[in-house]
Amino acid sequence: MMMLAVGYLFGSIPFGVILTRLGGAGDVRAIGSGNIGATNVLRTGRKGLAAGTLILDMAKGLAAVWIAQSISPDDAIIAGAGAILGHLYPIWLKFHGGKGVATYMGVALALDWRIGAIYALLWIGVIVIGRISSLGGLVAAVSVPVAAWALGHPYWLPLLSALTLLVLWRHKENIGRLLSGREPRIGKGSDAADNAG
Repeated sequence: MMMLAVGYLFGSIPFGVILTRLGGAGDVRAIGSGNIGATNVLRTGRKGLAAGTLILDMAKGLAAVWIAQSISPDDAIIAGAGAILGHLYPIWLKFHGGKGVATYMGVALALDWRIGAIYALLWIGVIVIGRISSLGGLVAAVSVPVAAWALGHPYWLPLLSALTLLVLWRHKENIGRLLSGREPRIGKGSDAADNAG
């Protein structure tokens, strides 16, 4: 439970909110979709703040797992789960957080860099080909338990599957728009699809 709590505390740091306030861009929750992730931070027009949010949201997932690996290696995946839960439901923001894609990538990289590499390639590749931000994040998230199983980590499968389902749940509105063909493409119209949060 300690590693779950440590991971949660790392994950619940709302870097999108912190960086936009420090950068003089106001409260990111008051613009666009109200999401705290990098995609919505980008709507402030501050690319540097968006990049910083993306990197730090990934880093907190990485940090949680690495710390657990140095203290209690068997609990590393528990710390990673805590980081994702913290990002999705941060106590500091009344449990209204992001969508977990960047933090999930950090966790995947720390658990097994190969899983993280697959995640990154799919995330970026789908966005480049399909020009739909949320679709890239969804495909990447689904790849995690599949990659873990294929790379010889079947014992991670139950928890990673649960985390993937949580990320999908947080994207339920995006999924609805994808199914109806209304999910906006990058650079076309207003993009309500925050997926890097």
